[in-house]
Amino acid sequence: MKSPILFLLGLATACGLLISEPVWSHHSYLLTVQQLRAGLTKEPSMDRKGFVLVDVRSPEEHAGGFIPGTDWNIDFREIKTRHRELGAQLDGHIVVYCQSGHRSNIAAETLADLGYTHVYNVQGSMNAWLDAGFPVEQPRR
Repeated sequence: MKSPILFLLGLATACGLLISEPVWSHHSYLLTVQQLRAGLTKEPSMDRKGFVLVDVRSPEEHAGGFIPGTDWNIDFREIKTRHRELGAQLDGHIVVYCQSGHRSNIAAETLADLGYTHVYNVQGSMNAWLDAGFPVEQPRR
């Protein structure tokens, strides 16, 4: 069996999430907003980015703006019952974020408990994304 660090680095590289030092929350992983941004901008097409990006905030929060490239908005309290909507395989890469990182940590751990093996929580989530000056997308009306 590979070392967990080597395994994570290989997986992160494969999906374009360049992690210099992996950090574990429990059995999900943490990404910085800079690492997420790098993963989002690596491919010219968002549909080929190599991971599913999920906003686990409330629909009202999501309506106020979200990270470009977000595939789903599923409230963290519903992730256990709605996870199949993601269309991800158990070995697929799933990145979750919320406003501060707390709810997305809960969602990431829930997904990992369900058997997903490559779940990443965005450290600081939307607050860190906004603090970094990265763009926010508005829902289409």
